[in-house]
This record gives sequence, structure tokens and C-alpha cells, in this order.
Amino acid sequence: MPVIRALSKVAKQALLAPACGCQPLTVAIRNISFSPRQVTSASDASFHSVSFSETDHPKVLITGGLGQLGVGLAKLLRKRFGKNNVILSDIRKPPSNVFHSGPFIYSDILDYKNLREIVVNNRITWLVHYSALLSAVGEANVALARAVNITGLHNILDIAAEHGLRLFVPSTIGAFGPTSPRNPTPDLCVQRPRTIYGVSKVHAELMGEYYHHRYGLDFRCLRYPGIISADSQPGGGTTDYAVQIFHDAVKTGKFECNLKPDTRLPMMYIDDCLRATLEVMEAPLETLSMRTYNINAMSFTPEELANEVQKQLPDLQVSYEIDSVRQAIADSWPMNFDDTNARNDWGWKHDYDLPELVQTMLNYIGSESRIAQAN
Repeated sequence: MPVIRALSKVAKQALLAPACGCQPLTVAIRNISFSPRQVTSASDASFHSVSFSETDHPKVLITGGLGQLGVGLAKLLRKRFGKNNVILSDIRKPPSNVFHSGPFIYSDILDYKNLREIVVNNRITWLVHYSALLSAVGEANVALARAVNITGLHNILDIAAEHGLRLFVPSTIGAFGPTSPRNPTPDLCVQRPRTIYGVSKVHAELMGEYYHHRYGLDFRCLRYPGIISADSQPGGGTTDYAVQIFHDAVKTGKFECNLKPDTRLPMMYIDDCLRATLEVMEAPLETLSMRTYNINAMSFTPEELANEVQKQLPDLQVSYEIDSVRQAIADSWPMNFDDTNARNDWGWKHDYDLPELVQTMLNYIGSESRIAQAN
């Protein structure tokens, strides 16, 4: 280590010397000042993993915290670890109820210095990286998706490795492509996605696993199916029809689906998703046989979902106006996930099947609508 520090000092002095035609100084210094720590053996790798006693809770930072999952996960983690031990972050202004529910901080994942200061100043030990552009939105702005989903990830990986964080990065059904086995899709198989979102998630899986083996980074990843949540609006994903149907069923009694009625995709209620995320983050290292796991709960088509909703709301009218972009994406995705490894390794088990999902969503959105009407 003294040798490395000496070399870094010499290199930095050289970079500070005047020169013509060089790349910007901040970029040059960045390459030296926060490269991940070198790990030369398996025993060294364990140095990067974080373990906690019953009284010593992790200090958690959630990026992209105002998205579909961030607020819900913050609520779950604050209940478990304490309100002040979980910091939500985003580049957007939070609504009042989120701002007052616990610590919130501005954080741009493309601003390495800002992100690093947050980790250092708040003594962060867990980092949950939710910042990403979803499938349909990413296809509409590939350059932005590439910057957020890939460049932002690189910043997160470097900071997590440098500071010995436990890092969670979600993956997705979108990480598979038309040449992947679709029913069921195992943890390990061909992955050739055809969206920038899917490509960026495969990149995240492989880079996370590389940093684990190369630098000892405690990287953990779950491939989420389509996530259904009652307290958030659709955010540009291909599976968002499964959220929109409930809002439309309660508010207008009419729903127009942008996927074909027989398009089968794996789905999960948000409570199961958030619990799985907490469980894999708390799982002892020795129970993890891999770094990226499929998780699943149910698999259904738009027609099957509509039929289940109509059992509760018989007057619901359903029509289909196919969005060719989203349909092509859905046709390349798994129809069902094989999550045997998650169930065997760290005891994953879902609580919500389709009937429970529909009842829960309608109860929540229906009561919310009645309150709004009363007000």
C-alpha cells in the first residue's frame, strides 16, 4: 500500500503540471483518485463485505428514490432500521409527504463528486441503485438511457467498491431476449436483449459480478418481473398495463390495453418485490451461490388479468389498441421465471397470487378514489 500511495502521489503531481492538448484535469485525476481497491485473494475479498450486529444497523442510500420502488423500499427499511438510517435521493423535487417522512437529499448519479460526498458524509454502508430509464422510455431516448443506465452505473460501482458498500442493483425480465428460453427462463441462459434498457441491465449484471470477483464488491442483484403497485402511476414500462387497468377500472370503467390479450409475462405485487429485496440484502454471504437471481410470483396475460378484475367489477369494458413497440418488447421477454435458486438459497417465497393481487389493488385504489370524491 505505501508503494501504491507513492505512485499515486507522483502521478497526481505529473497531472497537475501544465500541458497542452490534454483532456480536462478532472477526468485525469478521477482515473487515479477513486479506482476500486485491489484485491489479490479470496480472503481479501471478504474485507469488502459488511456484517451488522443486532444493534448496529446499516446506513442506506437509495438512488432514484422517487420512482416506483424507492419510496416503498425506504418505508420498509426505515421501519426495520430506523427513520434516520435510510436516505432517499433523486434529482427531482419530492412531494411533501415523502420529504417529511424521512431524510431526503439531492443526488445526481452522473455527478460522481456529489455522489461520493453523500456516501462519505453520511457514512453509507448499503447502496440501493434504482436510478434507470425503463424500457419504452429508454427506446424513445437512447442517448439519455445510455448515460443514466450505464454511465451512472459505473459511478455507482466505483464508489461502492472504493468504500466497501453492500450494493443492490435491480435487473429485469428485459435482460433477456428472443433467443432466451421463455417458459420458464432459468437464471443462467442466453441473454441477447433488443432494448437499450435490457442491454444496460445485462451490462449491470456482468459488471457487478466482475467487481465482486475482481475487487470483492458485495454486489447483489434480483431480476424483477413486472412490478404492480397501487400507490404509484405507470412510469413508461412495457408491463405498465397491469397497473393502468386498475386505475381505469375504478375511475372510468373502461380500459384500453396496449398489448395483445394473450401476451404472457411474469408479474409481482410490490410488497413481495420489496420484501425480496430486503431479504436478499440481509442474506448471509455463505447462502448466496450466485450474485444475480430470478424472482417470481405469478404469470398472466392481459386477458386473464381483465377476467379476474371483472369478477369484482363486471361492468368493466376492455379493448385492445396494440402498441407495436411495446408488443415487440414483450414478445422478446420471458413468459415465466424459474426462481428455484432464490427459493433454495435464501428462502424466497411470494405471498400474492393473481386473486390476492386484484383484490388488494382494487381495495386500495377504490378507497383512494372514494376519499378524493369526498374531498
